[in-house]
Amino acid sequence: MRLLPALAFGTLMLPLAAYASDPNSYAQPDQVRVTHLDLDLKIDFPQRQLDGRATLKLEWKNPKAQSLVLDTRDLKIAKIEALGADGKATPLKYALAPRDKQLGSKLTIATPKHPAQVRIVYTTSPDASGLQWLTPAQTADKKLPFMFSQSESIHARSWVPLQDSPAIRFTYDAHVSAPKDVRVVMSAINDAKHPLNGDFTFDQPHPIPSYLLAIGAGDIAVKETGPRSAVYAEPSIVDKAAHEFEDTEKLIATTEQLYGPYAWGRYDILVLPPSFPYGGMENPNMTFATPTVLVGDKSLVSLVSHELAHSWSGNLVTSAAWRDIWLNEGFTTYVQGRITEAVYGKSLADEEALLSARALQKSIGAMPVNSQKLAPDPRGVGADDSLSDVAYDKGSWFLRTLELRFGREDFDAYLKGYFAHFAWHSISTEQMLDYMKPNLIEKYPGKMSWDEVKVWVYGEGIPKDAPLPDSPRFNTIDQERTDFLAGKLDADKLDAKGWNTQEWMYFLDRLPDVAPLDKLQQLDAAWHLTGTPNAEIGMRWYSHAIAGGDKAVWTAAAEHMTRIGRLYLTVPLYKAFVKTPDGLAYAEQVYAKAKAGYHPLTQQVVEELIDKAKKAK
Repeated sequence: MRLLPALAFGTLMLPLAAYASDPNSYAQPDQVRVTHLDLDLKIDFPQRQLDGRATLKLEWKNPKAQSLVLDTRDLKIAKIEALGADGKATPLKYALAPRDKQLGSKLTIATPKHPAQVRIVYTTSPDASGLQWLTPAQTADKKLPFMFSQSESIHARSWVPLQDSPAIRFTYDAHVSAPKDVRVVMSAINDAKHPLNGDFTFDQPHPIPSYLLAIGAGDIAVKETGPRSAVYAEPSIVDKAAHEFEDTEKLIATTEQLYGPYAWGRYDILVLPPSFPYGGMENPNMTFATPTVLVGDKSLVSLVSHELAHSWSGNLVTSAAWRDIWLNEGFTTYVQGRITEAVYGKSLADEEALLSARALQKSIGAMPVNSQKLAPDPRGVGADDSLSDVAYDKGSWFLRTLELRFGREDFDAYLKGYFAHFAWHSISTEQMLDYMKPNLIEKYPGKMSWDEVKVWVYGEGIPKDAPLPDSPRFNTIDQERTDFLAGKLDADKLDAKGWNTQEWMYFLDRLPDVAPLDKLQQLDAAWHLTGTPNAEIGMRWYSHAIAGGDKAVWTAAAEHMTRIGRLYLTVPLYKAFVKTPDGLAYAEQVYAKAKAGYHPLTQQVVEELIDKAKKAK
């Protein structure tokens, strides 16, 4: 049943209701829709701000519409103008609503004459939630300042006034002015040979949603890793990063064989400073990546497989609202596993799938019921909260189940057809299901019922018959862990010399939440886990050691927390510390020293965690 007339969009007919119902955006794309962004930015490092001029090309949908409504957060608006066909500018009246903590400020521009273009002149706040500004001292090479964006999920509005919803896709071009010697990159085709003259231009000809709008600037060197890929990073780590990511072209070619041609031209990677709050961000043409994956043995390059997979699931076919983000992350995590299996072997892919599945089994029961669903009630989960383990791990688990039921050959053909059918569109869970029912479930009857599909998508928890891969090495580790905890096997007799990163992660993940202190001390004495350069292992080890009462690790844990701003690798240590009065006091001391190097998103999460613990005490 359609509530509103259909909107012609490419080869598909998508209901206007899908574009008008994003609870995380003030935009009204059923009235008017932004189709192109012309962006002019000046990077001001001393003031920690962007001076911007955003020109929006508009497609009017409702002939009676009186205004253009945009999303903003903490932007200082200087003026807004309508641009005529002759280039003449006419001032427009506008109103900026009071700031909402989650959504920012609604910007309403009076446009009764339906201009084809509107230009907004503005500056960003030094505290913009989607930008981080680093002094030279906060970078690896300590020569030049650094700035980078993180627009997902609804933080693009903090540095560009726009319709900040994944349902709305637009092309863009940009001109960016920067100090000389600073390289600027964006989520578009980047020129590795561009002179560092302070004047950069970019063009993104493919329609993207706002959360994929990205910018970075700093002391950035470049090293090619293939005919259509390169690594961008600070000069001191660019060679290390290029070695770690030297298989990038192989990963691209492997994914093309599975799901069709890579549609974006180039696939480059920007390795950011350690304060980057996420593992990676799939910005088109230029993945932003954490340096914590640079461990020297390629054991964590599944991050590249994941962000590359987004070039099909997420960037090419996009969820229309944050409630549907599992269409991005669940599909991508599944594709990531297929890439890892093809390039690095089935054993590693199975280990990674088991790691995520076991972690989800442990955590999902403590989540609110609505958060346990792949497609939750849209107003029950916030935009940032939608990016949970459920979207990634339950979503990919569902797709692995489909692959097992229908067979890899038929499921691959289905998925390749899905990407081709919805290419360059933003869709809802229900649109995905409308495509799945005739093209998979009914096409191959008797393999999976529609009721089973609905349980996966709309049900809480994990279906009882959800299949898990088998890992003989993990089975052996389970037995060794059991024997070690029972006193039947000394720590130094664990057969761990050949364990890879994933196997250490699995061993530590399945220790008791509060392990005996003597066992933890034996483990550290035998395997020297304190001080590990591997952040994945370090996060798990320090969390256990803190919970177990081993104050000897506190200094090393603090160094880990100060050096790394990635939420996933830092917040668990804060959570472990704040459970005791002494730990809470220590966590506050660590945060006071680390805060300046954290991204605004990391600051927000840690501060909320500490405040909650203090109130509970």
